[in-house]
Amino acid sequence: MGSNNELLEALTILEQEKNIPKETLLDAIENSLITACKNHFGKSENIKVQIDPITCEYHVYQEKVVTEEVEDPVTQISVINAKLIDSKYEVDDIVNIEVKSKEFGRIATQNAKNVILQKIREEERKVLYDEYYSKEKDVVTGIVQRYAGKNVSINLGKVDAVLSENEQVKGEVFQPTERIKLYVLEVKSTNRGPKILVSRTHPELVKRLFESEVTEVKDGIVEIKSIAREAGSRTKIAVWSNDPDVDPVGACVGMNGARVNAIVNELRGEKIDIINWNDNPAMLIENALSPAKVISVIADAEEKNAKVVVPDYQLSLAIGKEGQNARLAVRLTGFKIDIKSETQAREAGDFMDYENDYEDEDYEDEYLDDEYYEDDYPEEAYDGDGAEYEADGYGGEPEEEAVWEAEDGGYDE
Repeated sequence: MGSNNELLEALTILEQEKNIPKETLLDAIENSLITACKNHFGKSENIKVQIDPITCEYHVYQEKVVTEEVEDPVTQISVINAKLIDSKYEVDDIVNIEVKSKEFGRIATQNAKNVILQKIREEERKVLYDEYYSKEKDVVTGIVQRYAGKNVSINLGKVDAVLSENEQVKGEVFQPTERIKLYVLEVKSTNRGPKILVSRTHPELVKRLFESEVTEVKDGIVEIKSIAREAGSRTKIAVWSNDPDVDPVGACVGMNGARVNAIVNELRGEKIDIINWNDNPAMLIENALSPAKVISVIADAEEKNAKVVVPDYQLSLAIGKEGQNARLAVRLTGFKIDIKSETQAREAGDFMDYENDYEDEDYEDEYLDDEYYEDDYPEEAYDGDGAEYEADGYGGEPEEEAVWEAEDGGYDE
């Protein structure tokens, strides 16, 4: 059918712009030419297509068997006609007869074009799907397009993603053209291209933001061991360093709080508590209740529960606003945590008198195995006086709330 510079040009552009391999399109063209032959001749079993991948020159042949008497002109050729092509042909030989493009007719050509376009669309979708599927469970930056009902349509570059109502942080409102970071929950393949579901509430969003902001986390020197999040309000994150010379909390906070502030700003002011992970559950629970100070922690690793005693004036801070501090500490540590003030613990008779030891520098060594004096944030339900945290609810509304102060890298109580 001759060389085809236009086709070569078109395929090269598609390969560059749409990232579709030329071989894939040549296969599609070959199939479409065979389909067109089938429509034109009624069968395609004896059709052979040759395409030069470099020049895009293509030829379509009908393989015809040489016979004395022709019963099927599509698959057979008479000896006389075969010898006109080349005198060497004998009966039962196979002759390749080139099919000229005009013989296909306009409809057959249109069909070939449609097959090619369809293939291009399929490949475009596949390329997009593969590209975004590789970003599943990762963070991407998107540009807010518009609200579609309660969902937000967000452009990720080559494709739009859906931020559904239940993946939005309560109270967050976006303006069109605003750039936001999103966690890719799932990428589905559909007839109209990939459907991408994203989230602003997922705890992994915070984790991934720390990975992008803190080089020590990205390099694996600092590990994020546990994370508990109430999106839009507060996140607690427990970190551990594999290098004794690297302070994991300091690395995540950054100079003057620069690193954590970048994440807080991206999360529109969500507060972030960064605590040291510890394999000793009592010490971990103390850290998790931060910023509250703790007098003692008795942790039962098998039952996964702990009794915590805090100074009277620290009780509401340990429990947190609407029980949040305690609830997050429970989620972070995996322990059910019962918090009592010193007075409540004495009245209940389950608090030994540690006052003499409390000022003593060696008190840690004496009680380290099962008691530890710490600050922490448990996670579950507050039952009036003292606090028992369970996942199903909470009560009480203590006044104090810890606020991250970037200037001094500490807490303002």
